[in-house]
Amino acid sequence: MAPPRHRRPGYSRKAQIGLFASYVIAVVGAVLALLLVLLSRFDPSGFRALRQGAAEIFAPVARGGENVTGSVGSIDDTAAAYLRAGSQNKALRKELAAARRELLEARAIREENRQLKALLNLAKDNVETVAVTRLLGSTGSSARRYATLDAGRNRGIAIGMPIRADEGLIGRVLDVGPTVSRVLLLTDAENVVPVRRSRDGLPALAIGRGDGNVDIRALNTGVSDFTRGDIFVTSGTGGLYQPNTPVAIVVAKQSDGAVARPLAHPARVSAVMVERAFRDSADVKALPPAEGERDGDE
Repeated sequence: MAPPRHRRPGYSRKAQIGLFASYVIAVVGAVLALLLVLLSRFDPSGFRALRQGAAEIFAPVARGGENVTGSVGSIDDTAAAYLRAGSQNKALRKELAAARRELLEARAIREENRQLKALLNLAKDNVETVAVTRLLGSTGSSARRYATLDAGRNRGIAIGMPIRADEGLIGRVLDVGPTVSRVLLLTDAENVVPVRRSRDGLPALAIGRGDGNVDIRALNTGVSDFTRGDIFVTSGTGGLYQPNTPVAIVVAKQSDGAVARPLAHPARVSAVMVERAFRDSADVKALPPAEGERDGDE
């Protein structure tokens, strides 16, 4: 006998079990989500421990997936570069013309570069490094900017320790686990770093924007004479961050400050240094003022 043409799938026991299972999974997921929200609201310390435990569990997966992601990313970059060859050539011509104009500006900031090199050498001489490790990953699309550090209490890491790369400051340790730690990045909206301008020592604050850049706000009211290319370094004020660590370079001027790009990008650094928190501001060695600045100060 031929099966009926309009057979109802609702009579299938397998389909009914699958539908029931999907409902059960949805309800369990909603209950777990509600429990996590309540835990984060009424027991922040317990929620932090739970989140740190999850980071410890998934750390081996992140370590193994980093190499795979890098290989796949390089293949994608090669294919994309080939497909966009025409537009890239046009863009490169524009960049070449802009580079010729910027060459003249570079000559004007030669003295500033000399000071920056001196600051780098000074910072390396005075820094006590706790560990040298790598970042397992970082957030790139959220307003909150975090990264996972491949070191924890097993390497002597403690909350508050600054994280930096050769290029400059990355952030500071926020939570510590047995083998991994969570880092609050420089660009996070909750991160505020005391800085100073390298060429004249102008005190300011670097405040994360949550979009990959930082806002520079001068401590002196009414000061807004920022220019594109100004470099800011940590001042050591208030402790925590070692003085004279490169932080950011100004890319755009605003009416009440400037927008700056961090000199060190978490996604592009191969290794980072965990430093001991700076405590004694009396050890800060300031660079001598450039020629022409002494007379102005006097």
